[in-house]
Amino acid sequence: MIRVARLTGTALEDALEDVARLRISVFRDWPYLYDGSMEYERDYLQAYRESANAILVGAFDGDSLVGASTGTPMEDHADDFAAAFDGTGHDLHTIFYCAESVLLPGYRGQGIGHAFFDAREAHARALGRRYSAFCGIVRAAEHPLRPADYAPLDPFWRKRGYEPVDGAVATFRWKDIDRPDETDHRLQFWMRRL
Repeated sequence: MIRVARLTGTALEDALEDVARLRISVFRDWPYLYDGSMEYERDYLQAYRESANAILVGAFDGDSLVGASTGTPMEDHADDFAAAFDGTGHDLHTIFYCAESVLLPGYRGQGIGHAFFDAREAHARALGRRYSAFCGIVRAAEHPLRPADYAPLDPFWRKRGYEPVDGAVATFRWKDIDRPDETDHRLQFWMRRL
């Protein structure tokens, strides 16, 4: 039986090392192809330590963290993400940023993804946010590492009421598993009214 729990404050901070390991493992696969390091992860996850209104939703198999989903008010997250909304007419202080959702493959298809969104959206509403947003990587359909059986998550996101935001595209750098150096990656924002 998988337990899904909302973590904030000290409990959130205590789980971040495990979140970093999950991100490195899960994002190594398509479509992110992320060749991560703990040093990079610690720097990236610092936003959750610094945001008083951050949330971590953890999926636990016993005491083991097998999935995690995070979020912060948009203005508390990386400037690269917030800058994507420049010129869109959206006030960052009305948006809650649903950051990563990472779940080990053996635990998928059990409703945990919905539980992740439900908890983050409830947290956003409690903070008085009007919108919930996240971003997903934009990869070329003909990318050589794209699995033949890959099924995009777009239908799942649309079912939850999310739509792409015109012009809201962030650029973020990381090292892909098939590249020697970091490169820029485009991430399309999706959003829904809460």
